Amino acid sequence: MTAVSLRALAATGTPADQAAAFAATVLRNPAVRAVLERLAGLDLPPWYLTAGSLFQTVWNVAADRENLSEGIRDHDLFFFDEDTSWEAEDVWIKKCLIAVADLGIELEPRNQARVHLWYESKWGEKIAPYRDLPDAISSFATTSCCVGMSLDSGGKLAVHSTHGFVDLFSLVLRPNPRTVAPRSVYEAKAERWMQEWPQLTKLPWVERAGR
Repeated sequence: MTAVSLRALAATGTPADQAAAFAATVLRNPAVRAVLERLAGLDLPPWYLTAGSLFQTVWNVAADRENLSEGIRDHDLFFFDEDTSWEAEDVWIKKCLIAVADLGIELEPRNQARVHLWYESKWGEKIAPYRDLPDAISSFATTSCCVGMSLDSGGKLAVHSTHGFVDLFSLVLRPNPRTVAPRSVYEAKAERWMQEWPQLTKLPWVERAGR
């Protein structure tokens, strides 16, 4: 895939074609593939690898970079465990970190069923409990962030996207109308990303009702 072919898929590809191209593009990154394979063997609660390591791999492919992990700081792992105790989450966090310890990457596992318990103390705003993993993934600051991939023990890949792949393949940063993040998060992330990937186009923040 190139920037041109990704834009062409954004313009004319079917949703199924776009999802397949997204998966094939992301799996070109050896680090992402390795993380998925390690996590698949852990018998985790429902989970997705999500956000930066996925959409930034697409940006690196579009930029024709050899190192498809360039600019990627960490790998976000969302799982959904109905046991919302910190002790239960910590057990899974430790298992996941041990599983990828030799890969030289930073993995950030978080139980999305308990995010509402600490979100206000970190960001100064209350949020409702997430209903499930798709609901959690839908809360990122930009539409291109709202993607996920998971691999089961039989090697079957699952792909999720809240908003499809048009913005991602078109290298567009668009504020996510469903985000729980404040404007400052969008602006800060967009600034950093555009320094790393100058091909990106940033769209202005749109205030939502209640803010």
